[in-house]
Amino acid sequence: MTTTNTIKTVLLLGLLSALVLFAGEAIAGRQGLYMGLGFAVLMNFSGYFFSDKIALASYSAQPVTETENPEVYRRVAPIVQGLCQRMSLPMPRLWLLPEDSPNAFATGRNPAHASVAFTVGILRLMDDREIEGVVAHELGHVLHRDILISSVAATIAAAIMFISRMAFWFGGSSDDDDRGGGNAIAVFLMMILGPIAALLIQMAISRSREYSADEASAQYTHAPNELISALGKLETYSKRIPMEASPSTAHLFIIKPFTSQWFMNVFSTHPSTADRIARLQHMR
Repeated sequence: MTTTNTIKTVLLLGLLSALVLFAGEAIAGRQGLYMGLGFAVLMNFSGYFFSDKIALASYSAQPVTETENPEVYRRVAPIVQGLCQRMSLPMPRLWLLPEDSPNAFATGRNPAHASVAFTVGILRLMDDREIEGVVAHELGHVLHRDILISSVAATIAAAIMFISRMAFWFGGSSDDDDRGGGNAIAVFLMMILGPIAALLIQMAISRSREYSADEASAQYTHAPNELISALGKLETYSKRIPMEASPSTAHLFIIKPFTSQWFMNVFSTHPSTADRIARLQHMR
C-alpha cells in the first residue's frame, strides 16, 4: 500500500471511529462512551480483516469456480487471468451476485486477498470486450491499493448508521454523565448528521479513485471504447432495473446503484457517468 493510501486509511478509521465514540456518549453518557470505544476497536478490526466477507455476504454472493457456477467461470476467468498477467496482480476470487441490475465491484484488504464480484445482470447485458473493460476497472482499484479504504468505509459507515438508528429508539436524556444519561440534543444531531457524515467521508475518498480506475482500464485494455460502451449501458440499464443497495456499500460498485432512496442520490460517491465517459474519450 502506498504511503498516501496508508494515511487516508488511518484518517478514515480515525474519523469514523470518532463518530462512533460521539454516538455512544450521546446515547448513554460516559458509559456509552466506553461502549463506543469498545465498539470502535471491534469495528476497526473487523473492517480490516473481514470487510470483504461482510460486503459479499450482504449481497448473497456465490463463489465462481470451475465447480461452482462453471459457465460463468469459463467466461470470465480467462478475461480476469489475462488482465492480471498484464497488471502483475494475483488472480482474485470471483463471485456472482444474484441481482438483475447490471453492476460489479472489487473488495479485499490487499491484492492477495482481493475479490471481484459481478451481478447476473451485467453478465447478461455485456459482451466479452465490455466485461474486459469493467474487470480492468475493478482490477485498477486492486492495483492502486484503494480497495481496503472502500471496504473499511463500508463496514464502519454501516455501523454508524446502525448506531444512529439506535439513537432514535434509545436516545438519552439531558441528565449528567455521572447518572449515565446522554444529551438529548447530541442524540438528535447524531440521528441527523451521523449517516450524512459517513456518506460525506465516503464521497470524499471515492470520486477521484473512480477516475483513476477508469484510466487503468483504458491503459491495460489498450481500448478505452470497451469501458465507454460498458459505462453507457450501465447508466441506462441500472435505471431501468433498480438495485437495492445499502448506502454503506453503494460506493463499492463500478456505477452507483440506482435506487429510490433520496440520500443515496444526493450524496453520490461516484462522479457523473457523462464526465467519466468524456475523460475516456479524451484518452482515446
